Amino acid sequence: MALRIERVKFKDFRSYERLELGGLGALTVFVGPNAVGKSNIVEGVQMITAHTSFRHATIDQMIRKGAAASCLEARAGDENRSLDFKVTLSAHSKKYELNGKPKRPADLRGLVPSVTFTPDDLELVKGSMSTRRAALDALGSQINANYHTIRRDYEKVLRHKNALLKEEASPLLIASIDEMVITCGAQLSCYRSALFARLRPHFESNYGSIAGGREALAVHYVPSWANFDPDHPETHEFTRDEARVAIERALEERRAEERARRRCLVGPHLDTIHFAVDGMDATHFASQGQQRSIVLSCKLAEAAVIEEVLGQKPVLLLDDVMSELDGARREALVDYVSEEVQTFVTTANLAYFDAAMLARADIVELCGETMGSPARLLHESR
Repeated sequence: MALRIERVKFKDFRSYERLELGGLGALTVFVGPNAVGKSNIVEGVQMITAHTSFRHATIDQMIRKGAAASCLEARAGDENRSLDFKVTLSAHSKKYELNGKPKRPADLRGLVPSVTFTPDDLELVKGSMSTRRAALDALGSQINANYHTIRRDYEKVLRHKNALLKEEASPLLIASIDEMVITCGAQLSCYRSALFARLRPHFESNYGSIAGGREALAVHYVPSWANFDPDHPETHEFTRDEARVAIERALEERRAEERARRRCLVGPHLDTIHFAVDGMDATHFASQGQQRSIVLSCKLAEAAVIEEVLGQKPVLLLDDVMSELDGARREALVDYVSEEVQTFVTTANLAYFDAAMLARADIVELCGETMGSPARLLHESR
């Protein structure tokens, strides 16, 4: 049985001087007007579970104005155990504790995994390739601590190489850093490829279900050293040794171009992910409804992969997305939200939810007086 969050407590986080929620069940709906702090709650829970912010915020942005530090706490439990999590944000640093003992983020990954869906995720289709790579890496980092480490190491190596290219460093120095690009890059590309292979069947199947079988989605992962032909799309799978050879060859072929352009042109920072609906590039031709179906399919696929790998369903964090989905897509999302999936939802309008869903939800009503107040918020079961 998956661990469930039973209570959360924020101190000096974002707009909240203090926020405490207890007795949390399977479904909690936070309702209130815009700018009342609903998204801050979702962000706080994401920081505790996935150790990241969907807003890509810096630490000082998450600490309440005038406060020196912020503290996020949660208790999660199942039939056999109870775990207390604590995240402290202060002076550009994050510190983690489990049951009162200091821990590295890697020690906590996957204990209470989460999937977050926000309106910004709709950029997954129309946005840049970096958005798609980041989404894949965020999932990988939750289910594999080594994934997070190798991604971090590769980003450091990439920054170093780009700095050397800008400084027009010697060919010998560039060659030495290329050894690290090859080593870290091959490993990261392999992690991505393997993860994408897990994600792909769920992704495409979900889309077919949401579209009622009227159209099909095809998704493809292409490493930086390979060319993508939209008329004959292909997803690439490879071993680490194959990736090393391919990156090394591509670096050699593009060495002069990298010198001229003063930036690294080979590596997983340039891998691409392609979406096509009935053979048409979704980036250029998908309707708004199709874009939303793609993103929803992706989020449900993420949840399925987390369950496959970790053996538990993730916490689902939905920040004001019901207003972005039409009836059919809301229904597809609601079908996933069951008693087995702990879900936190924010909304400005309860009309987006059917009576059956509201009947089993805990409703937390937020108002302007809540922000910055030390009052305890109590939820109301309906």
